[in-house]
Amino acid sequence: MATLKCSMLVALIVVLVYVDSVSSTSRSGALNPQAFRRGGLRVKLQHVDAGKNLTKLERVRHGIKRGNHRLERLNAMVLAAASPDSELEAPIHAGNGEYLMTLSIGTPPQEYSAVLDTGSDLIWTQCKPCSQCYKQPTPIFDPQLSSTFSKLSCSSDLCSSLPSSTCSDGCQYVYAYGDYSMTQGILGTETFTLGDSGNQVSVQNIGFGCGEDNEGNGFEQASGLVGLGRGPLSLVSQLKESKFSYCLTSMEDSKTSTLFLGSMNSSSKGALTTPLLRNPSQPSFYYLSLEGITVGDTRLSIEKSTLEFSDDGRGGVIIDSGTTITYIEQSAFAELKKEFTSQTKLAADDSGSTGLDVCFTLPSGTTQVEIPKLVFHFKGADLELPADNYIIADSNLGLACLAMGASSGMSIFGNIQQQNMLVNHDLEKETISFIPAQCDDL
Repeated sequence: MATLKCSMLVALIVVLVYVDSVSSTSRSGALNPQAFRRGGLRVKLQHVDAGKNLTKLERVRHGIKRGNHRLERLNAMVLAAASPDSELEAPIHAGNGEYLMTLSIGTPPQEYSAVLDTGSDLIWTQCKPCSQCYKQPTPIFDPQLSSTFSKLSCSSDLCSSLPSSTCSDGCQYVYAYGDYSMTQGILGTETFTLGDSGNQVSVQNIGFGCGEDNEGNGFEQASGLVGLGRGPLSLVSQLKESKFSYCLTSMEDSKTSTLFLGSMNSSSKGALTTPLLRNPSQPSFYYLSLEGITVGDTRLSIEKSTLEFSDDGRGGVIIDSGTTITYIEQSAFAELKKEFTSQTKLAADDSGSTGLDVCFTLPSGTTQVEIPKLVFHFKGADLELPADNYIIADSNLGLACLAMGASSGMSIFGNIQQQNMLVNHDLEKETISFIPAQCDDL
């Protein structure tokens, strides 16, 4: 059994990203991609809700709502790919992640904020002149004020990498998202500047979407999106970088988390490594082979095929920094819920007040409770989760809840389950490694 301190509340992450330090790179001029291999680009992550007057319950509800919307989008993507006769005008993409990245674009640089999304590829921001633009927190980028903006031709490699494009005064793109948000405009290249005035690094000729028609409310918390998926349009692909990692601190505190682009000097002690799978219908996603789940000492009776993606691309398990809680295929989640409830010696709470499916009432005055251990059996990696990574507890509300839910499509290993681990993506070896870490000490 695992022990949980009831004063803990797993707060839900949305973060602002900014560059902290850069090893072996110039503070001005073009960034040499080889520099990543000599130390990597270090990026700080800060909780966006810090200082906001939100109750604990409000934090939980906001995160679950974001996670449910994202799950709907991801499943819509898979369904569209599996249905070639779909009447959708453009392919559906994930969008709307849990993290915001602050960066600058153009010469001179114009600052804007963007969703950081491991579930998609395209980098884009809203651009003038806008035929339709949503309200964003920073000024809209004006390419006419930049000396380094250039339109990409229809014959360019990046234009050819778009899932949907047309040719009219350059390469025209259109991206639609599962909540009916969309962006369309011209594909161009620009200089992107990362960091604050005291520690800036510039990267030239990054391909991005200059959105002149952007609709829906899915991105109003940001001014665009930066994709970190596996496709050629993503930031990691354009940097020709095969490695990136992130380490999320405990979600109840305000200490900084970290993103690394490139190799980093860190201990691999205790690393658990599992293969990255490729789903031909969804090549941008980071799929893992989840072979089973153990609650306490009981291995759940889940058929292996339940958690695998099918020939048409449906199902499977992805790891995603942009989804808050973990979602498990509904029949597998039913087994998990049944076993976890039977092993937890607390009264069940069925009020649904938190938006989570499995909750328990905490006895008055309780400071610690015993909960079953939880192990995710990835191929080659039996990952036993710390209690803080799967239980949300609040002694003021008198509740403790399992930070997981059911999915009718793909399963998602969410960011609560990844906290205080260095999650290392190696795209050359096609692996992901989980390394125990005190993330605020990295």
